[in-house]
Amino acid sequence: RLSVTNPYRAESYLTFTKSDARGEKMDNIIFIGMPASGKSTIGVVTAKRLGYGFIDPDILIQEQEGRLLHQIIEQDGIDKFRNIEDRVNAEIDADRCVISPGGSIIYCENAMAHYKEIGRIVYLEVSYETIEERIGDPRKRGVTLRKGQSLKQLYDERRIYFERYADVTVSEDGLTLAETIDKVLESIE
Repeated sequence: RLSVTNPYRAESYLTFTKSDARGEKMDNIIFIGMPASGKSTIGVVTAKRLGYGFIDPDILIQEQEGRLLHQIIEQDGIDKFRNIEDRVNAEIDADRCVISPGGSIIYCENAMAHYKEIGRIVYLEVSYETIEERIGDPRKRGVTLRKGQSLKQLYDERRIYFERYADVTVSEDGLTLAETIDKVLESIE
């Protein structure tokens, strides 16, 4: 069982259990979007501005598996990785946290259903051209492309899922980091 202390509150804010003992929807913000959309950067700053905790489920996966994400994918394959990703994300029980899972979380039905129950899902929408520029070589970035799949194909495929799961969509194109964060905060108030 993993527990992390929220610096803003005395009690623990992160444990691995299946349900909220209070039986109520918790006040979390979950960022979804393509790799390089800024989920972690925007997530950390948003958490600081709100006085929330910050959770990066990819780090939790690495800690639980004792390997880096790309090692899990290389050694076990994408399907096994997604099973691990689904399990770890679906077990997060947090309150007053910003959670920034990896871009492939949208393929994990259990995790996404769980996130819908515990908070608001914010899609950080970025144009393909911006993603392509930010990512560079997708394989070096750890993007889970299937054999023969291009980054553009992955973008088009995932965009449908992001739009389906989003409670709020924030378009980043043409905005600075500070403007994006302000727009996120305005959209969730």
